Amino acid sequence: MAFGDLLEQVGSTGRFQVLHVTLLCTPVLLMASHNMLQNFVAAVPPHYCSAHANLSQLKLSPQEILTVTVPLDQTGKHQSCQRYVAPQWHLLGKNGTSEQESPNDIDNESSLQGCTDGWSYNMTGMTSTIIAEWDLVCDLRSLKQMSQTVYMGGVLVGSLVLGSLADKFGRRSLLILSNLLMAVAGTGAAFSKSFPIFCLCRFGCGMALSGVGLNTFSLIVEWIPTRVRTGVGTLTGYCYTFGQLIQAAVAYFIRDWRWLTLAAASPFYVFFIYSWWFHESSRWLVLSHNYDQAIKNLKSVAKINGRRKEGDKIDIKMVQEAMKKEMSCSQGSYTVLDLFRTPTMRSMTICLCAVWHSTSFAYYGLAMDLQKFGVDFYLIQVIFGAVDIPAKIVITLTMSFIGRRPSQSGALILAGITILINLMVPYEYQMLRTSLAVVGKGCLAASFSVCYLYSGELFPTIIRQNGMGWVSMSARVGAMVAPMVLLSGDYIPWLPGLIYGGAPIISGVAALFLPETLGSPLPDTIQDVEDRGSGRVSKIPSKEAATRQDTEANLLKQVV
Repeated sequence: MAFGDLLEQVGSTGRFQVLHVTLLCTPVLLMASHNMLQNFVAAVPPHYCSAHANLSQLKLSPQEILTVTVPLDQTGKHQSCQRYVAPQWHLLGKNGTSEQESPNDIDNESSLQGCTDGWSYNMTGMTSTIIAEWDLVCDLRSLKQMSQTVYMGGVLVGSLVLGSLADKFGRRSLLILSNLLMAVAGTGAAFSKSFPIFCLCRFGCGMALSGVGLNTFSLIVEWIPTRVRTGVGTLTGYCYTFGQLIQAAVAYFIRDWRWLTLAAASPFYVFFIYSWWFHESSRWLVLSHNYDQAIKNLKSVAKINGRRKEGDKIDIKMVQEAMKKEMSCSQGSYTVLDLFRTPTMRSMTICLCAVWHSTSFAYYGLAMDLQKFGVDFYLIQVIFGAVDIPAKIVITLTMSFIGRRPSQSGALILAGITILINLMVPYEYQMLRTSLAVVGKGCLAASFSVCYLYSGELFPTIIRQNGMGWVSMSARVGAMVAPMVLLSGDYIPWLPGLIYGGAPIISGVAALFLPETLGSPLPDTIQDVEDRGSGRVSKIPSKEAATRQDTEANLLKQVV
């Protein structure tokens, strides 16, 4: 008897699983809201230096005040970070209208100065943002990108800390804690009185996001049978995709950054309350030698599914027999160092790290700076979210018929090419620039889909979790670095695009050095990986190989 047989005995697709999966998937809809929240709460409104204090007593229109106060840049637009030391009255025509400024028009005694009296913001289309709230412009403009980097740092720390704590204290306990942390930290961010406090709260939100994601998927997978994981995996994946569309709609109607942040955080109080109902994974409980609670949970599931009599038959001996194989496998000791000890494992791990890092790096580089496209960023958020749907379908077909390696490499190289082409498109061609960005973002979303499946097939069973954790960490580091690269655009405007486009192309070439896994059995040991790298075929029983290929097919369908 295997654990799957116990699950069938108590009901593997009954009322419990339907309610369990539904309640767990609901918070996934809001995970995108926290990842992409920066696009809306940190939108940069048009801004200029505030006028001199004595001008407020004069009866001048806002345009006239702007004309005599703020100089023009080389493109003919008003500068954002400088003003005249003294108002330039001669720039107003004799009839009170504004005249075109030229270098000879400026008084010799006048010079430029910084915005000593602060800034005036054009809040058309938004009520407030953290940029206007704390004047994160001009010399402080880098703080906008730093806040997103701090958030992604929280995601990285959360995956390391909460992931390991979940193995020690259980999925349910850490999910409850993560929901509470998200609610409290998100509320704290909404009511922050200073930028440092806001960043600290966002760091907490990042940690909580990792905890919610890791433990949600674990609890889903460990309470459903293999045969329905395809459908459930599809449902969970598209919850995040539709979450991006929901966020754009919510942000469109809530233009104040505090209320928008609170709207993204407050539902987690509800999630925290009902997460106490969740049943801890009986698989984890058995591996932790907590047999009594494991049996209690199985009997509770049987009761909810209307199979109380079958549940009453379960005892400690039956549970131990069902988990014998898993318990023997868990006794092995492998560390991250085993990913680098042997040649094939080492080169494979390095290539996968490059693939994950550049995918995440370029993905968030595109998705976190929507204003640069010059179109309504509410609309482009919807388009960026919707493109994930066809992208996942197309990449699944290519993985099935062409292979994992060309799909991974092709998605990355195509994404890089579209980003680089965008550098050569004039800013005035907004439709073309937006279209290229959407194609690039779709390719990167497709690359993410390949990453999860391909990496799971490449790493051997005995060290798969360590391998997935390591490459996932590389992706989060890429997400942390991505916002900071945008700062280089202040000095060399085309440099961020070159970096965002070059990184996927380089990693796409690196992906060509990975072995193809289409139609191959999953490796169990490091020696299996080394044999595959040297061209030798591991001796795997045909029945076992067929079983693994079935498992592989199920993994593939989950990516859709």
